[in-house]
Amino acid sequence: MEGKPVRLLDRLREAIRVRHYSLSTERAYCDWVRRFILFHDKRHPRDLGAAEVTAFLSHLAVGRNVSPSTQNQAKAAILFLYRHVLELELPWLDEIVQAKPRQRLPVVLTENEVRRLLLAMSGVSGLIASLLYGAGLRQQEALRLRVKDVELQRREVAVRQGKGGKDRVTVLPENLVLPLRQQMASSKALHDADLSAGFGQVWLPDALAVKYPQAARAWGWQFVFPSRQLSTDPRSGVVRRHHIQPDTVQRAIATAAHRVRIAKPCSPHVLRHSFATHLLQAGYDIRTVQELLGHSDVSTTMIYTHVLNRGGRGVVSPLDRVG
Repeated sequence: MEGKPVRLLDRLREAIRVRHYSLSTERAYCDWVRRFILFHDKRHPRDLGAAEVTAFLSHLAVGRNVSPSTQNQAKAAILFLYRHVLELELPWLDEIVQAKPRQRLPVVLTENEVRRLLLAMSGVSGLIASLLYGAGLRQQEALRLRVKDVELQRREVAVRQGKGGKDRVTVLPENLVLPLRQQMASSKALHDADLSAGFGQVWLPDALAVKYPQAARAWGWQFVFPSRQLSTDPRSGVVRRHHIQPDTVQRAIATAAHRVRIAKPCSPHVLRHSFATHLLQAGYDIRTVQELLGHSDVSTTMIYTHVLNRGGRGVVSPLDRVG
């Protein structure tokens, strides 16, 4: 029994990589399948069924109090295992209950709070935070930004393979042109040093590395925000320079928010929420904001209209009319 989960996880990784899922998805799915197996005393998933899957998901919701999105990710990992690894199309797979996500209003900073936060930050993390707010990027979109996708003259940023695998173009703030030019000059010097040392490769999506063998060392494909250290790719074993880690930016934003005494919870995604809300406040139409954010459905963007309302729903409290 000890060897089965290991072999099964190797097959799971292979099935994920064939479908070009991200490394973070691979790690998450493997972790959930491992937990599922351990929860049922290391029994092989072939010997389990709808009752066991439901029991595990219920344990996550009740015993662990995880969010609906986390519970649904666990469900997706288990169903992927059955369909694509064990190749079992069982009738109960689609009957597993999907947790209903909670509708929550996003945390939004005021323009004054954004100004204070960004003034309290510096260096690469400060530039990334400014880009999150100034261009409405998700954190991963900013970290994965390639040199070729930053158009300084046209003041545009091309987001490649954003959420849902979609590409889009968003605005590049005038105030970030010079800082980005300086950042890319620093990155270019680092890349040139890597090339001289026999390195200089960057990870390329899908089969581009095979189709264009020289692209991995080309300047245009390098990350705008490279890590200071080389690292070994966990899939291929190739030594490359990746982008900086997300937790670096998360810590910097949290530290700056604490320093300037912003009481609201501050994360990289809060800056994206603030970007959308402040555009709507400035009078831009919701379709334009939807396009800049890369939302598939305008209903997703509509959540920011609720944040715009004053006093609950734009209602003036009767207490304010007294006297």
